[in-house]
Amino acid sequence: MAFDLFPLLRPGLHAFEPERAHEMTLRSLELGLYPRSCGRDPASLHQKLFGLDFSNPVGMAAGFDKDGRVPDALFGLGFGFAEVGTVTPRPQAGNPKPRLFRLPADQAVINRMGFNNRGLAALSARLGGRRRGGGILGINIGANKDSSDKTSDYVTGVQAVQDLADYIVINISSPNTPGLRDLQAREALEELVGRVMAARSSATPLLVKIAPDLDEAGLEDVVAVAMAHGIDGMIVSNTTLSREGLSDPAAGEEGGLSGRPLFARSTRMLARTHVLTGGKLPLIGVGGVDSGAAAYRKILAGASLIQLYSALIYQGPALIGRIKNELAAALNRDGHASLAEAVGAEAKALSEQ
Repeated sequence: MAFDLFPLLRPGLHAFEPERAHEMTLRSLELGLYPRSCGRDPASLHQKLFGLDFSNPVGMAAGFDKDGRVPDALFGLGFGFAEVGTVTPRPQAGNPKPRLFRLPADQAVINRMGFNNRGLAALSARLGGRRRGGGILGINIGANKDSSDKTSDYVTGVQAVQDLADYIVINISSPNTPGLRDLQAREALEELVGRVMAARSSATPLLVKIAPDLDEAGLEDVVAVAMAHGIDGMIVSNTTLSREGLSDPAAGEEGGLSGRPLFARSTRMLARTHVLTGGKLPLIGVGGVDSGAAAYRKILAGASLIQLYSALIYQGPALIGRIKNELAAALNRDGHASLAEAVGAEAKALSEQ
């Protein structure tokens, strides 16, 4: 087992303002200065979903690599898939700084980034010359803050990236773009999904990413629309506006909360989504995954795949391999020959917690 340098590096990295530290991390990945994953992934973790072969279920969540700068480096770290974005049709600067905050006492992060990115043209140019393979690439699309027709922005996004992505995510759940979460309402979502599906000219899978703050009726509406229109999967969930149980001094900052405090809320919603879909729609579980045990609980709640981001800020890239090994051990302990056998095994019970 390779020696984990991150505990030694973390104090120096965390001495920098969070957004500056994030840019330094991206530059390191661009320069190839990162530990490579060694060996094959455990066979029990392999799955085929959306017609795609996932060597393992651990993915990098959207928000880390907004402009598609380092997807192949992420695969080199050991991720089975990586989701870049959120990307909007036109470049935008995002919200004023500071807009990213560490909450070490809670092992959490608050962000109000506001979809800062270089736009679809820049992303397409960068990814257009990339050699495919090595891992599954998702592209997460959103709407510009000043757009007068946000639905049209998603149509534009799908048309631009469908030949570059292995799957596309319709992000309608960020709390940091005014009016965006309104698109989760049934009537608005019906129009959005209908137009996006009609605009798709390839077989690239389309997923919808939802907020953890939806009430039961809202979740039922989203699931009903997704299934009626043939959406390929759902991501549960985005960041939360809740501040329940936080102790860090930065807890009062505005924005979406991610990390450990999101785990219970997002996992309960994940389980409810699995129950509502009858297990017929592949789900990606996100929110507070910081160990193999947490990842396994997401699987039992109904996730076929899981994503993380915030936990890496505190634990570093060695976490990826630990989660994979701990997941394989948990499957073996419980008598599951494959991860697919465990998906949703405790969804009903977890949905009622």
